[in-house]
Amino acid sequence: MRIFTTLDEVAQSAETEIGTTDWLVVDQERINLFADATGDHQWIHVDEERARTGPFGATIAHGFLTLSLLPLFNTECFALETPGARLNYGLNKVRFPHPVPVDSRLRSHVSFGAVTDLPTGKQLVIKHTVEIDGIDKPACVAELVVLLLAG
Repeated sequence: MRIFTTLDEVAQSAETEIGTTDWLVVDQERINLFADATGDHQWIHVDEERARTGPFGATIAHGFLTLSLLPLFNTECFALETPGARLNYGLNKVRFPHPVPVDSRLRSHVSFGAVTDLPTGKQLVIKHTVEIDGIDKPACVAELVVLLLAG
């Protein structure tokens, strides 16, 4: 795990690979809990019997469930211990190239993209490519944007 304690250290790591996370299993319990949290109980996610006869042969994780794992994946690869606040600013890009079948193992390849100077600190783009074990296409490709405020 890489630890960044200054905004200059973050800036020096722009456009570099940061690391790869451990594998994480996305089981039916996690899918069901996400459905409960979001109110999205579409059968393809939560009805195991019906999903067996559906297009994927099993339930699949919500795309936004996969997206919601990115902060966890961040903490496995790096820590931002910079002096000021860190704010989630949004997303530049999100795609879900392949569905995530229940009980899949996921991991993310994490890199820093652009680091831009702001009057109040820096803007950092964090790039994720979420891999599904045994499947060529990624589950998710996303760019998170974080504001790093000066202390």
